[in-house]
Amino acid sequence: MKIEVADYKEKWPQLFKDESEKIKDIFGKELTTIHHVGSTPVHNLKAKPIIDIMPIVKHIENVDSLIINMTKIGYEALGENGIEGRRFFRKDGDIRTHHIHVFQGDNRNEIDRHLAVRAYLRTHHEAREKYGNLKEELAIKFPDDIDSYANGKDKFVKELEKKALIWYREQ
Repeated sequence: MKIEVADYKEKWPQLFKDESEKIKDIFGKELTTIHHVGSTPVHNLKAKPIIDIMPIVKHIENVDSLIINMTKIGYEALGENGIEGRRFFRKDGDIRTHHIHVFQGDNRNEIDRHLAVRAYLRTHHEAREKYGNLKEELAIKFPDDIDSYANGKDKFVKELEKKALIWYREQ
């Protein structure tokens, strides 16, 4: 998989909206809310052009019964995929146009982490610029090595999450 980091695209919010409607239809009454998370909802942030969507559900175990319908719209189910209490789906294999991170509503640590980082990057220009530049540099350095790309971001992201959560909880 070739790692691409692009300048912000105005179409990303619409791609989220379009896909979230499909997810709402599948999840039905199990869904309590749905968020556009990751880098693509942050104006002027360079990002991999993958739309990250975070549905919040009443009961995480009920999501397992929705896998067949998710595969019908192009998703691969990957279980928790390294985060306890999550159900993770990716769309379009190696192209990866969308990632779905499903959490139960009482999983405040994971939900708040995603929402805090998004809000922080939207309001803190310097952090947004540093993060975008780091991602761009890593994509150039490791164009075909997603593990090295991710490892190169790890320290920055962990620090960003700490700062963002403190800031978020003070709001």
